[in-house]
Amino acid sequence: MQPTLEILTHPALAPVRHGFFTRKGGASSGLFSGLNCGRGSSDQQDAVAVNRSRVADAMGVAAGRLATVHQVHSDVVVTLDGDLDVAALAETRADALVTARPGIAIAVLSADCQPVLFADPEAGVIGAAHAGWKGTLGGILDATVAAMRALGATRIRAVVGPSISQRAYEVGEDFMDRFLVEDPESSRFFSGGPNGRPMFDLPALGVARLRDLGVEAEWSGHCTYSDPERFFSYRRSTHLHEADYGRLISAISL
Repeated sequence: MQPTLEILTHPALAPVRHGFFTRKGGASSGLFSGLNCGRGSSDQQDAVAVNRSRVADAMGVAAGRLATVHQVHSDVVVTLDGDLDVAALAETRADALVTARPGIAIAVLSADCQPVLFADPEAGVIGAAHAGWKGTLGGILDATVAAMRALGATRIRAVVGPSISQRAYEVGEDFMDRFLVEDPESSRFFSGGPNGRPMFDLPALGVARLRDLGVEAEWSGHCTYSDPERFFSYRRSTHLHEADYGRLISAISL
């Protein structure tokens, strides 16, 4: 019997079909045990393909209609408005997708960075963005919202999915200074940590950026670092000196 997937949803995105998938219910083993959907990982690619097929099935689309891009921490958004070439799209360097076309599940991968799902149900426009600290500072959320509005979205809702939380995200003073130089008010996203170093609140930054853009935004409240049974985490794998890590997937479709 195929293991049951665990799919987190949020009422803010209803009634649009969406899911922040945990690592449960996948075909991968070892370090990647569960639903690893990262083609860029060293996991067996057959297992990754099975996992992505299960996600597509859960989203109600064929495997060839699950669209992802080659994420590079950029501010580049792909608008899907023509024929869908999933293979070509997978090689496209970008960090967000938007569409008004039904029957396509757009998705992003993450393992501590913010997976952000967007929807304007009335206008029939959706988006998905991968937003780490670099992408958020660089404008990926701004660009995603702009691309959705170009498709006719007017009242956009967004949910930041499972991400590393402030209590698990210790950074250096130089890291904090990058934010303060751009905006001194960014100090509200940092607090003192147990080791005397700053602790960074990435989800709070994402939600604040989205709300500044006029988007109704919330964080799901799930910390990837602190829950190894449910989530992959790049930082946790680094602290454990593991050779690699799995990637979570978050998807939305009309």
